[in-house]
Amino acid sequence: MKTISAFALCGALVLSACASTTPMALGPDGKPLPQVYKITSAQEGEVTYRLLDSVNALRQAKGAAPLQLNSQLTAAAATHSRDMSVQNRPWHFGSDGSSPLLRVQRAGYQGKLKGELISETYQTELETLAVWMEQKDTREIVLDPTATDLGFAWYQEPQGKIWWTVVTGSSAPMAVAGL
Repeated sequence: MKTISAFALCGALVLSACASTTPMALGPDGKPLPQVYKITSAQEGEVTYRLLDSVNALRQAKGAAPLQLNSQLTAAAATHSRDMSVQNRPWHFGSDGSSPLLRVQRAGYQGKLKGELISETYQTELETLAVWMEQKDTREIVLDPTATDLGFAWYQEPQGKIWWTVVTGSSAPMAVAGL
């Protein structure tokens, strides 16, 4: 009996050593508060390609061709992410009144703008993508079979809030009427 008690005590000590010493913060509803998702400079490429791979997996499941990362669309997305932070609101217009179309043109994109997705959150890129996929209008932008290019960027404020922007476009040559 002493042997079993000794094993139980050792097991309890091992398990208690694995337990976190930091108490979990709870919200007013009694649920754990979300942890801040901090993106380091070393993780930037991982975040970008994790989102691109996830978008392309969703597109493949629907029979759509994969999107290619486009530097001009990414530049337009980066500009807008930072600008939303400055304005402290997620919306599709820049502080200078610019539209998504004007921003991609300013960035030098020669293709056709297909859509823009934005979010203000503390969530990861994959959690944000999942939320976009829950809504018909934003899901249609992700799965648009005519899109060929993707721009993706974010701006993270010092306290952790992230402003996400995805811009899609089509670089397919435009058909000229009468030819």
